[in-house]
Amino acid sequence: MTGLEALVVAPILVPLAAAGLLVLLTARPPGGGGPFLLPMTARRIVAFTALAASTAVSAVLLAATADGAVIVQRLGNWPAGIAVPLAADAFGTIMLTVTGVLGIACLAFAAVTGSDTDRAFLPQSLLLLAGVHGAYLTADLFSLFVFVEVMLVPSYVLIATGRGPERIAASRLYLTVNLLASTVFLAGLGLVYGVAGTVQLGDLAGRAVTDPALAAATAVILLALSVKAALVPLHNWLPRAYTAAPAAVTVLFSGLLTKVGVYALFRIYATVYDGDPRFLPVVLVAALLTMVVGVLGAVGAGGMRQILTFHMVSQIGYIVLGMAIWTPAGLAAAIYFLVQYVLVKAALLMVAGAVEQYVGTDTLSRLGGLAARNPATAVAFAVSALSLAGIPPLSGFVAKLALVLGAVDAGMVTAALVAVGVSVFTLLSMLKIWNGAFWGGDAPEPDPGGGAGTVVALRVPVRAVAPALALGALSLLLGLWAEPLLALSSVAGQGLADTAAYVGAVGAP
Repeated sequence: MTGLEALVVAPILVPLAAAGLLVLLTARPPGGGGPFLLPMTARRIVAFTALAASTAVSAVLLAATADGAVIVQRLGNWPAGIAVPLAADAFGTIMLTVTGVLGIACLAFAAVTGSDTDRAFLPQSLLLLAGVHGAYLTADLFSLFVFVEVMLVPSYVLIATGRGPERIAASRLYLTVNLLASTVFLAGLGLVYGVAGTVQLGDLAGRAVTDPALAAATAVILLALSVKAALVPLHNWLPRAYTAAPAAVTVLFSGLLTKVGVYALFRIYATVYDGDPRFLPVVLVAALLTMVVGVLGAVGAGGMRQILTFHMVSQIGYIVLGMAIWTPAGLAAAIYFLVQYVLVKAALLMVAGAVEQYVGTDTLSRLGGLAARNPATAVAFAVSALSLAGIPPLSGFVAKLALVLGAVDAGMVTAALVAVGVSVFTLLSMLKIWNGAFWGGDAPEPDPGGGAGTVVALRVPVRAVAPALALGALSLLLGLWAEPLLALSSVAGQGLADTAAYVGAVGAP
């Protein structure tokens, strides 16, 4: 391996090696005795250093692919068709870079709130990130399945952290749904291989257009990915599982797990189906239903995290709307939306997690007056909430405007109107959180007799929302200076609309 090709595998190997190192350094030493624990500060340094290095490599790869180039590394230097190809293109490297930024912010949030003191948190988080990075880089469907499972195994551990019947029930639901989806994915792989004799994307390129059997077999994989992406009507597991998970875990999951499902939907439809317009009406219906059902669930929810997790479903619908449009402009808008949404949603969940940890609840009926005592927390929430609702000049406005214009240009006026309407309901649900948790005076003291009173608005340390403030500032920057990310998203969108360069790089000569 030489040059940039050697770097393609680094975003996978670096966090994987760091995870292994942390496990070794916190294992029980030979001969018994107590566990040999690396000091917490040292563990954090290892994790942050690994993730910073991985993100730096991702940024280098992003710069190298910003002109539409595709960098391929065939593992083991086996010939094409046999080796597992890892391919870095603009779409993949954008996702790698934003994942690294999110990972650093999430580890910072976990550190300042003390959520990373569990011995399993840091190594499992790094292992999860290694799986996510592999999913963004692989050009082979079986390897995609493997990396998704590498990603999911530590997620099972992380979501089960802590005690309580609600958390146990949520982790059981999460495990059951994802194991079922993985089983469907594996069955789809078998069908694809049985029909086509290969599972490499370069060799499958465009074949679903003329081969109905392959189209049906690949649709089984897309169904499994739709579950993992939480598209309606396959979404109910997400709000129930993520609301009960530890706050830092929910933040990490928000920008990683469902986004891998969405990324894979785009990648597979672009290559195997070559963007076949015959099936896009089904995608459009799924996108609109996901947007509407998710936002209605958020409007009816009563807790901060519950509202925000329903919005995760709704915002995924916006991203998939770009897939339904399937023009270079629509795809570019979806990619831009995906990037800014990952950052904004993480920031909002950090605020909700900090409130829950330091105030004792995130239930709106038991909160009030947080803004008066916690101006930094209020600002962190307000900036990201306005971005989520699509208010200028924040990045959410640029993303939604680009999607609406792309829909109108493609003749999907109804879809554009639905997108605007859902944004109004998004704003209403954000105002619901603001009025319930932040606005007004301090809530009265709980009933000393044990009644269900409301909670006093206690102080949330500024350090607990500092990562959310940083992500909010980044959202503002991406809104005011949107051109660089829009340009990168345009290159990535063009690469999905015309896969010739990608297929030529990863396919057999």
